[in-house]
Amino acid sequence: MSLPSIERFESDSGVRIYRIPTEAFPGFIVYCYVVIGAGVPTLVDTGSGIGNSNDHLLSGIQSLRTTFGESLSVTDIRRILVSHGHIDHFGGVSFMVEQTGAQVGINEIDRRVLTNYEERVVIATKDLRVYLERAGVKAERLDTLLEMYGFAKKHVRSVKVDILLEEDTPLDGMQFIHTPGHCPGQMCIRIGDVLLSADHILARITPHQAPESITHYTGLGHYLDALKKIERLDGIRLALGGHEEPIHYVYTRIQGIRASHQRKLERVQDAIREAGKPITISDISKHMYPDRHGYDVLLAIEEVGAHVEYLYEHGRLAVGNLQQIEREPNPALEYGLV
Repeated sequence: MSLPSIERFESDSGVRIYRIPTEAFPGFIVYCYVVIGAGVPTLVDTGSGIGNSNDHLLSGIQSLRTTFGESLSVTDIRRILVSHGHIDHFGGVSFMVEQTGAQVGINEIDRRVLTNYEERVVIATKDLRVYLERAGVKAERLDTLLEMYGFAKKHVRSVKVDILLEEDTPLDGMQFIHTPGHCPGQMCIRIGDVLLSADHILARITPHQAPESITHYTGLGHYLDALKKIERLDGIRLALGGHEEPIHYVYTRIQGIRASHQRKLERVQDAIREAGKPITISDISKHMYPDRHGYDVLLAIEEVGAHVEYLYEHGRLAVGNLQQIEREPNPALEYGLV
């Protein structure tokens, strides 16, 4: 595929930020960032490590010398910061460590994704299976969804973490803001008036949500609280996300994301109301997203589950099949309106 152009940005603190596109999955772009002027040359995120992702990243870094006049080579990268523990952002870490010898940093809540990767995949897959059963996914469909979940995760291996990114500990002028929800250890990085917003705030889509019943520190409640944290920051002129276009009006975009989630919460309640009885998360997902196929089915069930969980936690839904839950080991939960 044809990649977008590499772009150069500069913060009001004089730090140069280069946005490098890589193809994380077929047809799916993730942006990595080279930060120059905030301590040692730093790479933020590494792409997925799948397909041409590593080559795209290497050639992008090399082109900074020829296209932008930076006296930088790949081996000058001394620090790799991972914004959050999703594979399209960290899958290339071990490869880039081999190329650079750089130290690796991540928030401590996502640290195990890097240091104990193989363990994390096993535990996460088990937790996902339990969730899908409770969501009402039929047995014949369950294994297919789990296979899709694990397909792109087999090439990664564990790496050592050298730096823990902490909210109260700036690093060479970079400020870290913990913004859980989309991912437990999601960190936004403020560099002067520029925010590297990773997958917390994107220009067009609302970042994917999964329920905290699968993984702690995910869930819509954490995400909405984290949006407020960014909203309270003054003076953000530009946000650069892990996908899509630069965001020039970040505070307006936050309002739009919040409104989008409110609409989804209302659609969940409408689906239950139309059914006229308590129904499962899988049923709600089919009602809200009837045309989803393949991996998008799994994403839809997680997204709906995050909104059901939020409504349930806030007393707007109740479980309607308690007697069955008492009798059986892990039946599907059926939700009704309060």
